[in-house]
Amino acid sequence: MNNTLTQTNSTSKTKTDRVLVVRDVVRDGVRAGERTDSAGKAIGNVLLLALPDDEYALLRPGLEPVDLPQYQILHEPAEKIDFAYFLNEGMASIVALSSDGRSVEVGIVGKEGMVGMPLMMGLQRGTFRAIMQMAGSGVRIPTRVFLDLLTSLPTLQSRLGNFALMHGMQTAQLAACNRLHDIDQRLVRWLLMCQDRVDSQSLPLTHEFLAQMLGTGRPSVSLAAGVLEEAGLIENLRGVVKVLNRKNLEAAACECYGVIQHFNGRMGLK
Repeated sequence: MNNTLTQTNSTSKTKTDRVLVVRDVVRDGVRAGERTDSAGKAIGNVLLLALPDDEYALLRPGLEPVDLPQYQILHEPAEKIDFAYFLNEGMASIVALSSDGRSVEVGIVGKEGMVGMPLMMGLQRGTFRAIMQMAGSGVRIPTRVFLDLLTSLPTLQSRLGNFALMHGMQTAQLAACNRLHDIDQRLVRWLLMCQDRVDSQSLPLTHEFLAQMLGTGRPSVSLAAGVLEEAGLIENLRGVVKVLNRKNLEAAACECYGVIQHFNGRMGLK
């Protein structure tokens, strides 16, 4: 009887495992590297990998592979958005600019989303600057082609709508973090968010650029980074911040990062 029960439980578990596997395949689409752009280069963007084959076949001819060096501007506030970008690697910052030249980051986009989200609302001009914070690569599609195809891509519309919602909630959390937490905690949160999107210990970032993104002065960033280095959490190199202890860095973060991690999971990040 025990043997029969064991066999039944084993069979039931096997069936359950198969169902879970099928659900994962349906939910996640194809894996990174199994889909290519019009030049035959592997796609790593989560949104594009999640599309059904028929939708991706419609989109693929318009996807132009591009290298995206650090600090390349993808679009400027009030200027026409010429392309929608889907990153495979690297990370873009969405930055609010003031008339006196100051700036602060209000969002980031990596392989989980699309740069050029105002296009989803039929707007061909945005309010923020989109700039490559970490060099990478991806594909871009001309605005006109993207808008012409969008009505024939219901899954992409749904995925972009979900991304817009998650990204908006992330932006609200960042606003709260910038208001409520000190520079040390904000820097920790920001480094963790960067690493979530580039899967690397070494983050090519200068203290000057960090200060611009966090809306503070460079001396404040350098002081906070020095404290983290003394604690053995990071190493400050020339133009690079290296994460040495991810687990302890997470422990040093404010609660905002925990909330943002939840958004990460909903957007297809780890």
